[in-house]
Amino acid sequence: MKKTAASKKSAAADRASTTEEAPATEGAPAARKSAAAKKAATVKKAPAKKAATVKKAATAKKSPAKKASAKKAAPLKRQAPAKKPAVVPKKATAAVKGVAPAKTVAPKPPRGESRTALVRRARRINRELAEVYPYAHPELDFENPFQLVVATVLSAQTTDLRVNQTTPALFAKYPTPEDLAAAVPEEVEEILRPTGFFRAKTKSVIGLSKALTEDFGGEVPGRLEDLVKLPGVGRKTAFVVLGNAFGRPGITVDTHFQRLVRRWRWTEETDPDKIEAAVGALFPKSDWTDLSHHVIWHGRRICHARKPACGACPIAPLCPAFGEGETDPEKAKKLLKYEKGGFPGQRLKPPQAYLDAGGKPAPPLGAG
Repeated sequence: MKKTAASKKSAAADRASTTEEAPATEGAPAARKSAAAKKAATVKKAPAKKAATVKKAATAKKSPAKKASAKKAAPLKRQAPAKKPAVVPKKATAAVKGVAPAKTVAPKPPRGESRTALVRRARRINRELAEVYPYAHPELDFENPFQLVVATVLSAQTTDLRVNQTTPALFAKYPTPEDLAAAVPEEVEEILRPTGFFRAKTKSVIGLSKALTEDFGGEVPGRLEDLVKLPGVGRKTAFVVLGNAFGRPGITVDTHFQRLVRRWRWTEETDPDKIEAAVGALFPKSDWTDLSHHVIWHGRRICHARKPACGACPIAPLCPAFGEGETDPEKAKKLLKYEKGGFPGQRLKPPQAYLDAGGKPAPPLGAG
């Protein structure tokens, strides 16, 4: 009986322990359920990762295509600049042919001066000279294109004053190209003797008169290419005639012009054609004829070859060669020539504007 009671007690204890452990046994399925949920969530996330991997793979597949297309497009971009050097020089070369060099050649600015600064300084000098010489004009007496072309040929190696003193007798005896073409050379030589090199000049003026009569009907042509074909006529003479007889712009590169533009460092060229080109590139074409007058007048009156009157020069602040001549104002004034120094000019019959400005006409040959 005691054993039975003890066994019953142990059985009751076993049931009690089983009852107490039941909750833990019931929680196990919940834990298993949560673990299963986590696995399910992991399973669900896995496809997302796979999708991301697929996207990356797709991107990786596309990127080589982009790189390939970029590589294909790159040569097209590199080819564009290569076309410009091939085309531009051809256009520039084509523009140079058949035109006056003054339209195409750019001058080299002096050291330390930019191209823009050079253009501005050159144009300011011209404006200043236009105010000093508002009456500037060709200093050869003429009444028609024929007289001007002959007088310009005669002005080589002598002064305009000497030519103006000589041509009245020449044109009085030979007023037309036909008359001068039929002249006796010895008689023309005698008239032209005061101008120097009279034999060569006689040959030139008779030769150009014959050419005018035979090739141009006795009329002076108004084209550069025709004028330079005449005996004794070069570009300088042609531009004098075109600018002053026909109103067509041109630069007259005589000795004064050459000297001053180099002194002002507008150009370092020494060849007349190259000087014409370099200086012409600094100015509008419409300024060329008056520019020539301004520069030549200044060279004859103030900016002399040997003793420039720097102290009396109106453009001294703009001149890089200031100081080569006399800088004292009082001493410089004594170096001035023609109307600036109170002396007669070079024309026997100057324009009225020159006379109104105080200029004096030159005396005839043999006077005084």
